[in-house]
Amino acid sequence: MKLLSTPSSALTAASLGLLTLLTACGGGSDGGNTPAPTPKPNPVPTAPTTTCSAAGIAASKASTAAATVCMLTSKGEIVVELETVKAPITTANFLAYVKNGFYKDTIFHRVVPGFVAQGGGFITGGVAKTGALAPIALENQNGLSNLKYTIAMARTSAVDSATSQFYFNSVDNKSLDYSSTVAGKNGYAVFGRIISGKETVDAINAEPQLYSGADMTATEVLLYWATQLK
Repeated sequence: MKLLSTPSSALTAASLGLLTLLTACGGGSDGGNTPAPTPKPNPVPTAPTTTCSAAGIAASKASTAAATVCMLTSKGEIVVELETVKAPITTANFLAYVKNGFYKDTIFHRVVPGFVAQGGGFITGGVAKTGALAPIALENQNGLSNLKYTIAMARTSAVDSATSQFYFNSVDNKSLDYSSTVAGKNGYAVFGRIISGKETVDAINAEPQLYSGADMTATEVLLYWATQLK
């Protein structure tokens, strides 16, 4: 797993690795037989609606992007426009997961206030979701930066390892970009941005943490569904 230094003083390091859910890291155990705390299931497990809102559809229609996706979370709706030209491999991969319903009823398993909200790989209870597609090539030099409200792919320390997991940048995270001058700094591939529902990411990041210093919320934040609008 690759550790990433965050740009804020709130956290010294945070993982955007794909394969490990940090339910047992830090502060949650007395070192003996007491199990680490885990997030509570979301009290609203069923989506309140199965369609994108009028505002979300309007934002999609107004976008000049060739592809847009509407996502409904337990904290609200998010609509993203995707970079089909600058990040064709990453966008096609994300849309494949959207089209096959992979993201239905997944959770945001890693939420770090002032950093990122990451999802797309686990369901309620921190159970890894099976059925991921083959890893994709890292489109890390596409000219797109990890700015606030962009969406990017998570991965392991292996460069070409991204599958289903994505994250929303809740602040400008240029430290996550590729660098041609820093050895080994391959960065993370940005492939789109939020065009409606930025407040939803803010709300996810404002959720109470499981415990001080945790990188997950006390109550699970659900991603009910994701659908392609165009």
